[in-house]
Amino acid sequence: MAVARGAHVDGSTSLDMDQITSQLSTLGLSNLPTFPGVQLYPEYNPIDVHRSYIIEQIHKSTGVEPAIINQAVAWTQDLKHGDLVLPVPALRQKGTKPDELAQKIANEFECPLVKKPTADKTFVRFFFEPGPLASLTLKYILNQKDAYGFNPHLGREQPGDLQSKQKKLIVEYSSPNIAKEFHTGHLRSTIIGGFLVKLYTAAGWDAVSMNYLGDWGKQYGMLSQGFEKYGSEEQLQKDPIKHLNEVYVKINNDNSEEQKPAKKLAEKKDELEKTKTPPKPKKPAKGQEAPPEPPKWTDEQEQELQSVTAELEKVQAELVAKPSIDEKARQFFKRMVESDKDALRNWEKFRNLSIEAYKEMYSRLNIAFDDYSGESTVKNEDMDKTASILEQKGISEDSKGAVIVDLAKHGAPKLGKTLVKKRDGTSLYLTRDIAANYERFEKYAFDKMIYVIASQQDVHVAQFFKILSLMGPPYKDAVEKCEHVTFGMVKDPKGQTMSTRKGTVVSLADSLDAAKEFMHNVMKKNEDKYAQVADPEGTADTLAISAIMVQDYSGKMINNYNFDMERMTSFEGDTGPYLQYSHARVCSMERKAGIPRSQLLSADFSLITAKEGVELIRSLAQWPDVFLNTYRTREPVTVLTYLFKMTHLLSSCYDAKDYENKNAKTMSVMYAESEEKKRALMGLYDAARQVLGNGMRLLGLTPVERM
Repeated sequence: MAVARGAHVDGSTSLDMDQITSQLSTLGLSNLPTFPGVQLYPEYNPIDVHRSYIIEQIHKSTGVEPAIINQAVAWTQDLKHGDLVLPVPALRQKGTKPDELAQKIANEFECPLVKKPTADKTFVRFFFEPGPLASLTLKYILNQKDAYGFNPHLGREQPGDLQSKQKKLIVEYSSPNIAKEFHTGHLRSTIIGGFLVKLYTAAGWDAVSMNYLGDWGKQYGMLSQGFEKYGSEEQLQKDPIKHLNEVYVKINNDNSEEQKPAKKLAEKKDELEKTKTPPKPKKPAKGQEAPPEPPKWTDEQEQELQSVTAELEKVQAELVAKPSIDEKARQFFKRMVESDKDALRNWEKFRNLSIEAYKEMYSRLNIAFDDYSGESTVKNEDMDKTASILEQKGISEDSKGAVIVDLAKHGAPKLGKTLVKKRDGTSLYLTRDIAANYERFEKYAFDKMIYVIASQQDVHVAQFFKILSLMGPPYKDAVEKCEHVTFGMVKDPKGQTMSTRKGTVVSLADSLDAAKEFMHNVMKKNEDKYAQVADPEGTADTLAISAIMVQDYSGKMINNYNFDMERMTSFEGDTGPYLQYSHARVCSMERKAGIPRSQLLSADFSLITAKEGVELIRSLAQWPDVFLNTYRTREPVTVLTYLFKMTHLLSSCYDAKDYENKNAKTMSVMYAESEEKKRALMGLYDAARQVLGNGMRLLGLTPVERM
């Protein structure tokens, strides 16, 4: 069993084993049981103290290896089912009926930390003794503070040894295309990536936050034309992203109009070709009639197809000769690739202005990047090397002057064909992605790299990973350490997909400003409280960001959701404002009580006997296990669900009444019957504030103390 002592990597202290042993000795318990090969962290997790004794007792009753027992004993999502539960079949004991073994374990179990277990069919349910749990858990929290719940061992090459090397993680996320509005669709990658960086950092990894900008491609040839036609230097300096986005939408509309005749002809040609060579009908099932034969292809249809094809080729040739907006964009990008100074001048200006604007948005979202790279920073020699390896190993092939990879020929028929180089010799972003991955592996020697990319790009990412694996070492070595964290789409309030080109995106800055104004107006309604808020504008902005981020976290990452401003800014239900209100309420209570936090650690927590208080302590003890489960699933909703459950228990404490004592508020700090009880209750509420704050910060939220 891993037993580290003393300080966390961040300098805060954990309970050392001497302190834990001292507390346990008051219950007549000797040294904490340890088991070779079983990773428990009792110095960080009060439930692991209980888990150690439970494993010992089950081992005595069954003879099952402690490692198997540890894997089987699980925490419960609903405390009414126990603090921990053992599904007996998970012990893999052949020849013994699970329900009989459950009863045997329950009957023979003896430990002063745990009530007599309940045998529930094939489950054994463990409920902790409230007194020892309160003393142990609250001292953990008040001692560890911001570090409570987190475990720096998980990111070490040798878990259990904080002196061993930290593992290196790269998280690539956000990655907007420069000169485009930062909209609500970009939000998901940004806050999910930020969450993953915080999650792995709290688990002891050395995490690098990387923003790989979409800053290269034909679209910048399009943008340059748009700025020449519609741009304003004054508007560019005033609000670069907004102005460039307007320009981009206008030039794309012009391009769409220009391409309409060719598009209609191409659609007509495609329709005729499908009629000429329809797909083979499926073989009918037994008892079903064969489908009718498709109508025969006529001479008239053949003449129409030839006529449409000729007309399409003529229109396309005219667009190239004219040249069209699209052709000009292609030619402009080719000049960029060839390092033409005039072509690069505007691009550099647009890029620099975009990055500065994005940094302001990231700052509002509590996001900071260690590495701003982009498609433009990938070295040409590394792309040439990539192309050479693909060709030499027979991975790529020529296709009408372009270079493609047919992954069906390499054991991945579902991934189809992908283009790696156009006919004009310009590389596509897949080539750049491959070279960029190699450069990062060389630079960082990472142990893991996570790409946070939307589900619409699942096929592209799969193609990218497959090609890297086909290339052999060191590319194959790198991709084996890469993972894709995918997520669903953010849609507009009506459930429609947003598009930059069509101008249907919802600006994130505008959304944040609207939410901020709403929160500010709510705050102003209570004049007395509003007067005490040091920075009303900043607090309103924090509340707005919390509202938006919590709505995003409220479901599994893969799910789509509608961006609903009305719902997210509500103080009712499980929302960001509710979490902030819960935190601010405890802070207000602490100010009124006036008890220094330094006095809380020595309080007698056995005085907390009300059911509501006991349930809250049980929930607070679960936080390290919730963090560990989140580390395994990487789903922020796991943290969010826990925080809402915990704050509901916290809220119930405020209204708890002693019906045998004239309905007195038994959990009230202000009306506590003694100073000692007052300190104990304040210690509990401060611990709840601490855990709530730790969870919120893990999600990227800034807890407020007044609102």
